[in-house]
Amino acid sequence: MGITQTLRNVGLAVWLVPIALHAHEGEDHSQDKASAPKTVSALVQAGRESPARLPDGSVFLPKVSQLLLGVRTTLTSLGDVNQTVSLKGHVRADPSAGGQVQATQVGRIVGGPAGLPALGQKVKAGQVLAWLEPVVSSLERSSQQAQLAQIQSQLAQAERRVARYSQLEGSVPQKEIEAAKLELQAYRQQQAALSSGLNSRLPLTAPVSGVVSKVTVVAGQVVEARQSIFDIVNPDRLIVEALGYDARLIGNIANVSGSTESGARLSLTLLGTGLELREQALPIHLKVRTPAPALVIGQPVKVFAQLKETKKGVLVPATAVTKGASGEQLVWVHAAIERFVPKKVQLSALDANNVVVTDGLAGGERVVVQGVASLNQVR
Repeated sequence: MGITQTLRNVGLAVWLVPIALHAHEGEDHSQDKASAPKTVSALVQAGRESPARLPDGSVFLPKVSQLLLGVRTTLTSLGDVNQTVSLKGHVRADPSAGGQVQATQVGRIVGGPAGLPALGQKVKAGQVLAWLEPVVSSLERSSQQAQLAQIQSQLAQAERRVARYSQLEGSVPQKEIEAAKLELQAYRQQQAALSSGLNSRLPLTAPVSGVVSKVTVVAGQVVEARQSIFDIVNPDRLIVEALGYDARLIGNIANVSGSTESGARLSLTLLGTGLELREQALPIHLKVRTPAPALVIGQPVKVFAQLKETKKGVLVPATAVTKGASGEQLVWVHAAIERFVPKKVQLSALDANNVVVTDGLAGGERVVVQGVASLNQVR
């Protein structure tokens, strides 16, 4: 009975072979590639292991590729966040810790034994940085020399008078002797003042301790009165001056932070807000807390002033935001195990590291925060 059944099966197989061959004759298999899987499930069933861009704009990224590209995500949530105003600022020297050396009159710059101080040199308050030799015209010098000669003549007469009165002490009233001595002392002081005015040098000293950040003269240069000679800065005590164009900033700042153009974060503390417009803006002074990155005077920085007012939004790291082909702002949402979907969003900066999405996310999405550039490059 078993042998009979086996023979029947063999015969059936032989009879079906020509039919199968006939059914595949003349068929075009070139459409197999055109009908390639277009969905994540189809790609998985097809055993595809390389990233692919799907027709709806999403990206198929296998687990292995996610690990190799370093894709990382975070879970978002909807909540109340502070409204933030972005301001432009510049690094300035703290007025109480920085200073400027100026010429008090017209004069010639003379260096010390070691010459003029160099840029970056550390100095102490009261240290002599250079000397200023007063410069006068020939007419003024002649007039001063004539006055000096007259004072010297009067001084000689006063000295002889005092010497004569000393010999006649007892016969000359004491009142006249004291008057002669006072007159002699006055002539000596006048002589010293005129002599120092002709030959003395004025010291240019550092008003504060710090680092020489600016040198505007060379040895022998003649400078005008009030001309800046040196700038002294304490690098450990710097401030940021920002300009605000929103009156809500006055008394309404809850927190403040900043960043440099290179992305280095600054810890800032509000010092005060001006009440007078300057260039149609309110000046705001912020203290740079230590430790801080290397900063230079005049360096532009971006300031994020968080107001006391709040709004609804989804907080995400700034690294999660990228730009689409048309310049729109996007974030990538991890929609499935191996599928990532781009979402157009509207956002505003919160601080140097985070942004607030006000439209495009409802909270609860898992957003890509690392490897965003790799997702954009998948084609």
